[in-house]
Amino acid sequence: MKSSVITTGIALVLVLSACGSGGGRSEDDVSADGKIVVEVAMDAGLEQNAIDAFNQRVTQFEAAHSDVDIRPQEYTWTAATFTSQLAGGTIPDVFTVPFTDGRGLIERKQIADVSGEVAKLPYAKSFNPNVAKAGQSTDRTQWAVPIAAYGQALHYNRTLFTQAGLDPDDPPSTWDEVRVAAKQITARTGQAGYAQMTTDNTGGWILTTLDYAYGGRAEELKGDKATATIDTPEMAKAVDLMRSMRWDDNSMGANFLYDWAGINQDFAAGRIGMYVSGGGNYGNLVTQNALKPQDYGVTVLPLAKGGDAGVLGGGTLAVVSPKTGEKTRAAAVQWIDFFYVGKLTDKDAAVLNAKTQSDSGQPVGTPDLPVLDRATYDAQQKWIADYVNVPVDQLEPYTSGMFDQPLVPEPAKSTQDVYKILDTVVQTVLTDKDADVKALLADAQSQAQALLDRG
Repeated sequence: MKSSVITTGIALVLVLSACGSGGGRSEDDVSADGKIVVEVAMDAGLEQNAIDAFNQRVTQFEAAHSDVDIRPQEYTWTAATFTSQLAGGTIPDVFTVPFTDGRGLIERKQIADVSGEVAKLPYAKSFNPNVAKAGQSTDRTQWAVPIAAYGQALHYNRTLFTQAGLDPDDPPSTWDEVRVAAKQITARTGQAGYAQMTTDNTGGWILTTLDYAYGGRAEELKGDKATATIDTPEMAKAVDLMRSMRWDDNSMGANFLYDWAGINQDFAAGRIGMYVSGGGNYGNLVTQNALKPQDYGVTVLPLAKGGDAGVLGGGTLAVVSPKTGEKTRAAAVQWIDFFYVGKLTDKDAAVLNAKTQSDSGQPVGTPDLPVLDRATYDAQQKWIADYVNVPVDQLEPYTSGMFDQPLVPEPAKSTQDVYKILDTVVQTVLTDKDADVKALLADAQSQAQALLDRG
C-alpha cells in the first residue's frame, strides 16, 4: 500500500471543501541568493543513513541545477492525515500520493497541471499505459507522474518458517497452504502465523485483495456507472478464510487493529509469520522498521485456479502543489525526473543512484513493477547489477512470477470510502466469533452502492 514509494495502494477521496487547497505558495519563492526554492517530500521516520542518502541526492541535484534550492520536508501519506495536511497547506511543493488519489486531485485541481513540463521529458511516451492513466486528466494529459507500481504479494518470515519446520524456499502457493503454514507457525513458535491489516482503510484494501485473488471484484464499472459487487460468493470465500484462520485455527495472533505501519513493525520484529502487502515493501521494512534481511521472504500472491482471479495493483504518483509559481513547477518536475524517474531511464543516473544508496546501506534491487516499458526495466536492472545488495535469492519466489500474474486495478469509484466500509467487515469477523457474515456483506453492499449512486 505504500513504500517509500507509497506502496501501498490506498488513497483518500478528498472532500470537496478542500478544493484548491494544498501546500506550497501562490508564486515562486526565491532564496536570498536568487535561487528557486522547492520543498520536496522526504519519508518521515527514516533511519539516519537513509536521511544521509536523501541529502546526498539533493546535493547531486543542486550541483546539476545551480539555480534551484531543494529543501526536504518530512512527509508520508496516510489516509488519516492527508486531507487535513492538504487543506492546511502543510504539504511540500513536491509530494506523493497513491494511484487512487490521482483522478480526484486532478478533477478538483488540488494539484498543479504540469502536463506541459512532463510532455517534454524524453520518456513521456514510454510509460506503461495501465500505470500512466492513474495520473492523467480526462483529456489524457499527464498531470501526475507515476514513479512506482506494485502488485500485492505474500510476505513471510523465513526464520519463523524454519522454526516451524517449514521450507522457506518453498512458500505457500495456495490459500489452503497459507492456512496450514499459519497454523503450524503458531503452534511451534507462539507467534501469529498470519496477520491482516484492519484499520485506516487498510482492512478493506486487503479484503479486496483477497476477493480479487478468489476471482471477485468489489465493483463493476460500465461507462461512468459503478455497481457494488461486494455481496458475492468470492467475497464470502475471502471473509471465510479470515474467519477460519482466526476462530478455527487460532493462527492470527491477538492484534486485530493493525494499520500499515503497525503490521510492518510487528512483521519486522518477528511477531508475524505471513501477511499481505505490496510486493516492493522490502525497502520500507529495512529503512523504517529495522528488518533483518535474513528473516525476509516474499512470494507471489496465491490465486484461485480458473475464473478471473487476479492481483490487486496500485502505485505512487509524484505531484506538485497547485500553489506553486511557474518557475517552481518547472523545477519541481526536474526534481521528479531526477529523484524518482531518472534512475529508471538513464544509465548514469541509475548507476549514481544505486551507488549512492548502496554506499549509505540502503536497499538496492527491491522488486517493483515497472512504470515504464519492460525493455526499459530490463536495461535498468543490468545497469545497477553491481550495486544490488538485497537478498536476491530470497526474493526469487516473487520476482520469478510477478510479471506473469494478471494485475487488476483497485476499484475506481469511491475507493477509500468503500475500503472504510469493508474495514468494519474485517474487524467484526476477527473480533466476533458469532458474526453473521452474510448479513455483514449484504449491509456493506448496500452502503457501498449508496456511495456509488451519489457519485
